[in-house]
Amino acid sequence: MSGPAIALVVCAAVLHAIWNALAKRADNQFVFLWSSVSLATLLLLPAGLARLPAEGTPAAGLPFVAASVAIHALYFYALGRSYRHGDFSRVYPMARGLGVALVPLVALPVFGERLSWLGALGVGFVVLGIAALSVTPSALPVNGLGTGTAWALVTGLTIAAYSLVDKAGVARLHPMPYIALMGLGLSALLAPVVLSDRPAIAREWRRHWRAILVASAMNLTSYLLVLFAFRLSKVGYVVAARELSILFSAFIGSLWLREGRLGPRLAGASVVLAGVVCIAVARE
Repeated sequence: MSGPAIALVVCAAVLHAIWNALAKRADNQFVFLWSSVSLATLLLLPAGLARLPAEGTPAAGLPFVAASVAIHALYFYALGRSYRHGDFSRVYPMARGLGVALVPLVALPVFGERLSWLGALGVGFVVLGIAALSVTPSALPVNGLGTGTAWALVTGLTIAAYSLVDKAGVARLHPMPYIALMGLGLSALLAPVVLSDRPAIAREWRRHWRAILVASAMNLTSYLLVLFAFRLSKVGYVVAARELSILFSAFIGSLWLREGRLGPRLAGASVVLAGVVCIAVARE
């Protein structure tokens, strides 16, 4: 995995863990997520559309944009529901871990990507570490275990799906217009659902407008970094290395959200970090 790809993925991991924690703290997670994505799209859209003429024939990437919009709509809904019913320190590792486990398996027949032995070992460490974090007793929520876990698994499935779709999409369309069009489509698709509860929107903005602004600067930006990394490295490596965010979520869940002891989370996160190191030094 190249140095620039590693730098992109690590930055994305930091931003991703922070904005997910902000969403967890929201009163209405779905409204929070939609608001932050819509605002970020407004900021990214001019720069994204400015790249379209230089890309020649962007139509080749549009079917992938449409597919990504549909998958991301389910992703944000499932993510919001999982945070509503489960602890951040349990839901986040489960959702991200399932994506890591599935993507390399599907990428083999779809993209013909074969992991080196060191890369495969790294992916295995990442999955093992995430599994350890997921079953840590102190990370279990008091209420809503079944519902939170179910939505976390749905979230993980969507992560694997949109990672594969977007890997193919950015090979046909530059990441800037790709993510701008994806954000625009996602915001428009979910708008009728969100706008049907105007009091919830007003309440969320009144109580958490600062957090929404911060999250809007992080969510699509973090994924934009991932899309650039997809252009530089194999999808299995990128998706696995991105799970360095698990390390940051361990600190956030314990020290910021007060969900339990830090020690058990750091133990699992250390295994994840070992996997990321293996992936980083692997040669493609």
